Amino acid sequence: MRPVPSVDVLVVGAGPAGSTAAARLAARGHSVLVLEEHARVGLPVQCAGLVSRRVLDLAGSAGFVRTSVRGATVFGPSLGSVAFRAPEARAYVIDRAGLDIELADRAARAGAEIRTATRFDRIVGRADGRTVVAATGPDRERLEIAARLVVGADGVATAVARAFRLRRPVEILPAFEAEFPQSPGDPDAVEVYLGRKFAPGLFGWWIPDGSGGARVGVAADADGTSARVYFDHLLEYLARRFGTRLANPTAYLVSGIPIGDVPRTSGDGVALVGDAAAQVKPLSGGGIFTGMRCAEILASVADDALRRGDLSATALAEYDRRWRAELGEEFKRALHLRRVFTRLTDDELDRIVAALRSAGLTETIVAFGDIDFPSNVAGRLLRQSPSLVRLLPKALGAYWSSAPLRVPDLEDEVRRK
Repeated sequence: MRPVPSVDVLVVGAGPAGSTAAARLAARGHSVLVLEEHARVGLPVQCAGLVSRRVLDLAGSAGFVRTSVRGATVFGPSLGSVAFRAPEARAYVIDRAGLDIELADRAARAGAEIRTATRFDRIVGRADGRTVVAATGPDRERLEIAARLVVGADGVATAVARAFRLRRPVEILPAFEAEFPQSPGDPDAVEVYLGRKFAPGLFGWWIPDGSGGARVGVAADADGTSARVYFDHLLEYLARRFGTRLANPTAYLVSGIPIGDVPRTSGDGVALVGDAAAQVKPLSGGGIFTGMRCAEILASVADDALRRGDLSATALAEYDRRWRAELGEEFKRALHLRRVFTRLTDDELDRIVAALRSAGLTETIVAFGDIDFPSNVAGRLLRQSPSLVRLLPKALGAYWSSAPLRVPDLEDEVRRK
């Protein structure tokens, strides 16, 4: 077995969260090694790739943007709909592989070493205050790596969390998506499909790709029916609606979305970030912005801990405290709303869609809608509309009876361009 030099930080996973943490820590002078199990960074693609402006700011680039969208149409189970349209871009459809590559390149330029086709396997032991881990490289090469801090950014099936015994009582929602090179539809708006026929537990989507095609997918509860079945139902509806069947998909995406709360995202010499920490928006399943922002917070805490020589669970608990202080209330409210949402019947969902069409509510959604902080606009709608409160459990209305959630200012650091 060929020995590998010890490093300050071992990052497992070169997705947006892992590469962001690696770039920030390498830029602060720490030795960083990133392990990516796939042969190429960014492949296979892991999500639908619809993000807010905040992701572009965090990345310091817009080079991976395919197109922008200004609106959305939400379809209820009976296909009644409500549409929203803003005068300016509200979200961006990105080349997700391009984002991953951009961020990994930034980490490499900052001084991080990135090894692809290399899998984290297990913990071997401890030596000189470092965790020694085993990994498998290209051609099944066996490696041992010693690191002062191990960062688990290895996604929903995180091997790092299992190795360090960090409990993850989360729900995993199966998702299935395909990219189609040609598709009718509004190139400036996304479509969302609710209901048990399309996607029980979350929703289906149609997202324009900026070049005449679309990304179509579903994420649904693991109730014994595969996400592919719901995906096929959605395709059948789109064929009837458009008068033509979407054909010749160029790519498929099969993934799992972690929904829930991880009690601890750090421990002795270890921290989890991104999907590995279930830092995913419960209402949409999106995790790029939240993972990248939590990675910035982790890098700040880890930098201090490394300089002080204290990588204990007590020292790294500051990471848990800080990211929850910034994003935890949004996650808590959104998770509560999701639990209510999953209990709604199709008839109740149809009535909610109809209520949203009433005067004033669509204007509120356009004015205050935010894909990163959706519970803020949800609270405003409940305070504005007695009909919505009547449709939903009384506990939900009471939950949002207080002042709107403050959206944190994310410009507290200079963004790297």
